[in-house]
Amino acid sequence: MRRIFYAALLCTLLSTTVGCFIPIYSADRARRTRQLIFTSEDMRQALNQWERFWFLDQPDHMNPERVHGGVI
Repeated sequence: MRRIFYAALLCTLLSTTVGCFIPIYSADRARRTRQLIFTSEDMRQALNQWERFWFLDQPDHMNPERVHGGVI
């Protein structure tokens, strides 16, 4: 009974910790800054990839091009 209580207490304490045991980013400021810039750049490119997937970056062919119509 005591082992189960200690195991449950240990699981509760470990599950409430914030973050990971192994940090994602480096502790060095310069390297961490580079890693964060790369990560944010990847997130910026995700929007472009999404638009390419749904063909939102293609020209719209539903509306004709506007022309003058007169003699120039």
